[in-house]
Amino acid sequence: MVAFGKKLKDRQIQEWQEYYINYKLMKRQVKQYAQQIEHGTQDRRHVLKDFSRMLDNQIEKIVLFLLEQQGLLASRIKKLGEQHDALQEEPEIHKISELREAYRAVGQDLLKLLFFVEINAIGLRKILKKFDKRFGYRFTDYYVKTRSNHPYSQLQQVFKHVGLGAVVGALSRNLHELQDRQGSSYLSIYDQPTLPLQDPVIDSIKAAVDRLTHSTNTLNFLGQHAVIMHEDLPTPSEEHVDDDKYHFMSLLLNLANTFLYMINTYIVVPTADDYSMSLGAAPTVCGIVIGAMAVAQVFSSVYFSAWSNKSYFRPLVFSSIVLFLGNILYALAYDLNSIWILLIGRLFCGFGSARAVNRRYISDCVPLKIRMQASASFVSASALGMACGPALAGLLQTKFKIWKLTFDKDTLPGWVMAVAWLIYLIWVCIAFKEPSRDTEENHMQQQSNDGTELILQ
Repeated sequence: MVAFGKKLKDRQIQEWQEYYINYKLMKRQVKQYAQQIEHGTQDRRHVLKDFSRMLDNQIEKIVLFLLEQQGLLASRIKKLGEQHDALQEEPEIHKISELREAYRAVGQDLLKLLFFVEINAIGLRKILKKFDKRFGYRFTDYYVKTRSNHPYSQLQQVFKHVGLGAVVGALSRNLHELQDRQGSSYLSIYDQPTLPLQDPVIDSIKAAVDRLTHSTNTLNFLGQHAVIMHEDLPTPSEEHVDDDKYHFMSLLLNLANTFLYMINTYIVVPTADDYSMSLGAAPTVCGIVIGAMAVAQVFSSVYFSAWSNKSYFRPLVFSSIVLFLGNILYALAYDLNSIWILLIGRLFCGFGSARAVNRRYISDCVPLKIRMQASASFVSASALGMACGPALAGLLQTKFKIWKLTFDKDTLPGWVMAVAWLIYLIWVCIAFKEPSRDTEENHMQQQSNDGTELILQ
């Protein structure tokens, strides 16, 4: 895997290179601190103080350059605003078009600045994580809290990027007004906040702001909770990676798996005691029959979680097959007159629990903008399954035989769920799309020139 420092360097805007966080220098300094502490030539307190000072200097360099560039952008927008005002008296189509292009040029430079802040936020997060991991400190917690809560906080410029927001607002408003000059609307974007502005540069800016907000929120979260993040470099276009991974039908199949599993868990509750007693077991065995599935699920969560690191499709197929067999055994226990077959069937059902995969799929492969809805759908599917299970059992109040197989209120839950899992298995094999595991890596080089490409368009 390519080193983070090299990726960071490749993605820098060359003319601003000296203003980026010096990740290579800081990484080298962390290594030097480790050697000094190991040889006893430096104490930990001095290391913390020196590293804090170095970080402060790096952030100050970034923030001062950021403020300078914001001022230049604001000046350009102000001058364009004067030209805009002049057009109010003598509107000419070609001048309006020229002014729109001038605003778009400012937008392209704003994209460069947003990209600059984002790259530095990622670099800052990475070096803080490396320091914590190397020394076993909660330094991130200390540093982010003390710097972000100070009344003269420079780190807040990275977190909040308020000045950039004002530039985005001014740019959006003026482009919106120029667009409407060629139409019939006289309303501002503030009068119609939900009305989308049909301009590509504004769409790109909004996407960049969303990515930046996500990066800086994650940095802020690190300071609050001192979490060790994933080793790989988060790309500035995380949402694009998510969009490539996202497949609606695959998400629906994961939710269906959750729904069916919860039905499977609770469909036996109304009849488990009668079923157990009909096989010669004590009434108390009913609790074991119901609970066996939950006990087995504890173990299934472990191997399904590990398996989901490599695939989502194969665990769902395996889950469906195991649940199909488990329900068949549960249904056959009556004709075989064996309480052990009944218990083994329920254990099989628990071993087929893929809820760990369902949750992992949502967190890994669903775009951030709809992840909350997907998580809510997961909870709703679980709750709905819990409610539908006993209700479905209440509808299966019939008795008949086909050959030597008995179908009644005790065995029908097993047969019905076996058929349901068989249909689900076929559906998964036809419709599920395995997310690409190297999507993020493949996009790294393409997205490394994100800001530059936008400028050249």
